[in-house]
Amino acid sequence: MSPSAIVLLPYTPSSVAVARRRLTSELAAAGIYETTVCDAALVVSELLSNAIRHAAPLPGAQIRVTWTLDHDELRIGVSDAGDGPLPQVAEPAPGAPGGRGLGIVESLSDRWGVLREDGETTVWAQLPAAPPPGSAAPPPVGEPVTRPAAEHPVVVE
Repeated sequence: MSPSAIVLLPYTPSSVAVARRRLTSELAAAGIYETTVCDAALVVSELLSNAIRHAAPLPGAQIRVTWTLDHDELRIGVSDAGDGPLPQVAEPAPGAPGGRGLGIVESLSDRWGVLREDGETTVWAQLPAAPPPGSAAPPPVGEPVTRPAAEHPVVVE
């Protein structure tokens, strides 16, 4: 895997699966820890779904997805032309059909935030890309993986 990728996709719901497949394929090929690959797939799905549902497309009816692997961190970003209220974690009612996306992103990432400049809004998340401290090998597929609770402040750049 190259240390980074920039992918322009059509501003349609079907682009979520395209981005998820490409990201997971590249991360797996790079030998990234399986838990990170799974978390990254969910994060890119949530960020893209939110952008398509709540924002506006970039010129050419597109949306931009980026990821960068830097040392032991993976940063995923989704850029759109939305200029509405800044995205924030919601607390939906238990039976509500939606509203949990950024809460999921927050729980899976070390940190996340929003960058707004030049008519674009980028929502990004940073995930650990290395095995948890003290682990010798990834857990077998299907085994539960736990991680310690951590605070996840929202960072607005």
